[in-house]
Amino acid sequence: METMRNWQKSTRGARKIGVLLFDRFSNHCLANAIEPLRAANGFLGRGAYDWQFMTVDGAGVTSSSGLPVVAQRALGRSAGDVLLVISSYGFRDIATAPNLRALRAAAGRFAVVAGLDTGSWLMAAAGLLDGQAATIHWDELDRFRETFPEVRARRVRIVKRGARWSCGGAMTAFELAGRMIGDDHGEALRLEVGALFMAGDAGFAGAAPAGGEGVPRAASRSVAAALALMRDRLEDPLTVPQVAQAVGLRQRPLEERFRRELGAGPQQVYRRIRLEAARRFVEQTDLRIAEIALRCGYRDASAMTRAFRAEFGAPPRMLRAQAAQGISGSFSD
Repeated sequence: METMRNWQKSTRGARKIGVLLFDRFSNHCLANAIEPLRAANGFLGRGAYDWQFMTVDGAGVTSSSGLPVVAQRALGRSAGDVLLVISSYGFRDIATAPNLRALRAAAGRFAVVAGLDTGSWLMAAAGLLDGQAATIHWDELDRFRETFPEVRARRVRIVKRGARWSCGGAMTAFELAGRMIGDDHGEALRLEVGALFMAGDAGFAGAAPAGGEGVPRAASRSVAAALALMRDRLEDPLTVPQVAQAVGLRQRPLEERFRRELGAGPQQVYRRIRLEAARRFVEQTDLRIAEIALRCGYRDASAMTRAFRAEFGAPPRMLRAQAAQGISGSFSD
């Protein structure tokens, strides 16, 4: 049986993410793409995602809201697993021959190229989407279809197929990041990251809209309700039959839905939620370990410590000592 420890398994190791920015990029889009990855690193306790900011020429850029970003390298010197293309409100003006040549060349060095917001316009102009499905910010969809008839433009939030991904705006960038997390590390982690940002129905844990190709795989209402109840009852945990009764199911159907949607049973998921809460207390507060154990439903601090070590590979006091070091978000040469 698959266990929650599978959260900490990656089929590929750390993903190297290149973040290609242009002047007047959307800071909202950038944050929504990167913050879920940062949170996933924190939950996993390691750098599963390793990102670096870059521009075509290596020069710094400024967002549409005035936030300056120092590029860590030029696009021509970069390679990795995923290249996130975050273009600009002036995206048609930056679809220049040099920029498109650089993007085409980069597509040969990155396993996946993803257009966020209007980034898919640049991808299409570079010929990277010919014959493929793609989406863009819906305000530009009609013009996108007219300009690039060779692209199968879709009015959906996300398209995540093969080596070419796209999404339609800042909030869908958050959803695309969630899809990547779920595909890499399991649906349970995707939902836990969504809960951290209180995403609710906005992409990580809500029902998929009809016809929404490429939207995140969503928990059923009963599983979402059970997860919410588990998070609310940390100090005095419920039994699985009590959780099932509270969401209007019998125990076996609830267990089947959890295994189908999250890859683990409700007891394993509940245990992980409690231990993640314990980890946050350890890293972010000065509470005594005994007090943290009580707040997370353990009457015996030594029992929590054993479970904590088994889940995270280190006892609470060691992680508390290491918490100030953080996890790097930049990959090396």
